[in-house]
Amino acid sequence: MRRLLLLRHAKTETDAPSGRDQDRRLDDRGRRDAAQLGDWIAAHPPFPEIVLVSHAVRARQTWDFAWETMKDRVAAPQVEILPELYGADPAQILETIRTATVPADPKQLLLIGHNPGMHEVALMLMGGGDPAGAKALADNLPTAGLAIFDFDVKDWGDVAYRRGKLVLFVSPRLLRSE
Repeated sequence: MRRLLLLRHAKTETDAPSGRDQDRRLDDRGRRDAAQLGDWIAAHPPFPEIVLVSHAVRARQTWDFAWETMKDRVAAPQVEILPELYGADPAQILETIRTATVPADPKQLLLIGHNPGMHEVALMLMGGGDPAGAKALADNLPTAGLAIFDFDVKDWGDVAYRRGKLVLFVSPRLLRSE
C-alpha cells in the first residue's frame, strides 16, 4: 500500500516584485493556511517520509510554513526541491511520483505543486473512494487544498491513473467549516 498526498501551494500575492511568476510569495492568508494544513497533516498520521516540492517560492514557502507547525511532532522527512514540478502537466507529475521515490521507496509521499496540473492529476488518479471528497475535488483543487490517495500497489512505479482511492479531500475552507 502507498499513500500519496497532493497539496497545492497556499494563497499568494498577485505579483512578485521581480515580475517573475516563480517568485510570487505567500500572502498572509497563505501563510496561515499552510500552517493550518501542516498542523492537520501532523495530527493525521501516517506522516510522509518524502516531500517533493516545486522550486517556485510559493511552493517552498507552503512547505516551510507547514513544516514549522509539524516539526515538533513528526520525524523529519527527506525533502527534495524539483524544478520540473513547476508548470507540470499530469503526465509529468505521474512520472515524478513513479521515479523520484526510487530508491527510497517511501510508503507515504507528499507532493507540493501547482494548478492546473495538480488538480488534473488528482482527478485522473481517482478510481474511487470518498464520494463527498470526490464531489468537492471535482470543482477545484483550491490553494492549500490537500487530496489524499491510497494505492494498493507494491511500489510507486505501479501508480497509475484511475487506480487511486481518494481517502480524503481537505482544504482550509473545509477545516474552518468543521
